[in-house]
Amino acid sequence: MSQQVSLAAFRSQIDQLDEQIVELLNTRARIVVEIGKIKRASNSPIYAPDREKMVLEKIRQANRKIGGPLSDACLEAIYRELMSGSFALEKPLHIAFLGPEGSFSHLASVKKFGSSVAYVSVVDIATVFDEVSRGHVDMGLTPMENSTIGGIVETMDAFLEHPHVRIVAEVLIAVHHHLLAICQSAEVRTIYSKPEVLNQCRKWLSTTMPEARRVPVGSSSKAAELAAREKNAAAIGSSLAAQVYSLKTLFANIEDNPNNVTRFLVIGRHPAQRTGDDKTSIIFTTAHKSGALVDVLDVFRRRQINLTNIDTRPSQKRNFEYYFFTDLLGHSEDENVKTALEEARRHCLQLVVLGSFPRASETL
Repeated sequence: MSQQVSLAAFRSQIDQLDEQIVELLNTRARIVVEIGKIKRASNSPIYAPDREKMVLEKIRQANRKIGGPLSDACLEAIYRELMSGSFALEKPLHIAFLGPEGSFSHLASVKKFGSSVAYVSVVDIATVFDEVSRGHVDMGLTPMENSTIGGIVETMDAFLEHPHVRIVAEVLIAVHHHLLAICQSAEVRTIYSKPEVLNQCRKWLSTTMPEARRVPVGSSSKAAELAAREKNAAAIGSSLAAQVYSLKTLFANIEDNPNNVTRFLVIGRHPAQRTGDDKTSIIFTTAHKSGALVDVLDVFRRRQINLTNIDTRPSQKRNFEYYFFTDLLGHSEDENVKTALEEARRHCLQLVVLGSFPRASETL
């Protein structure tokens, strides 16, 4: 058999398989439509983070059982888009994010929810919370912490102002910065981006583009917009910004720290159910007395509950009084976590559960 005939035979097999795949996907979609009817009749939330985690884990297990050759990450990306289309069939979802379009929050939203939902760009983190709280959107996505710069104070402050908003999921996004422009790299005279982004690419810029003027602007999306208008300008931004503003990627992954990861939170009004691999976020404040914080932390130590993160913010009500933002492993409905929270409250002036949600298993 000649190489050309062999290639044609394989392509014919692929064409037949594609027809079967499309038929199966639409069979699945018809079931999704029926599920949507049940959810609407019972006023149940369309997005169920516990179900999402279960589906993706089953896909990974099935792939390992078969032995590939597709990677888990490849199949997970396919199924995220498939679930995005399913949301649209059940009931169109509206997701608020910190804009403008092309921002890293926009990129994180698309990686989490796919391309078949409606995205709403807002001007600041507080507005993300406002839109969710008022019911103008189904959910919002907001940055919580970065592996390089730490906690995002605007998000912590917003939780203090919106006690009825709940965390329903988390997303870990690898932050990669790209040099974007409409011109060639040799023609770049000015580079725009956020001050933090310019700083995160400082070594690369000093080595590769030492003559270019660095101009800080309000967002990486604004930088991309300027680069799209100016002939000899470039922006440092996301891969999505390149698409939104029709820019060429001159250099990819120019960040000094290749392991830079941002943790985003999905916020909503309906709590997430247990999955067996969950996190719980709480906020508490203690009496201003010696050992008060130790008393709270000791409750979780004795219950063998792992605390994965602690951040502090001034209460803004009394001097030298602080709120502690804490993540712990487990769901608030787990018996040991429930008991620990009840005991910890006795040592606190205030303790609020911000939400229990599936633990992110990998970086997107």
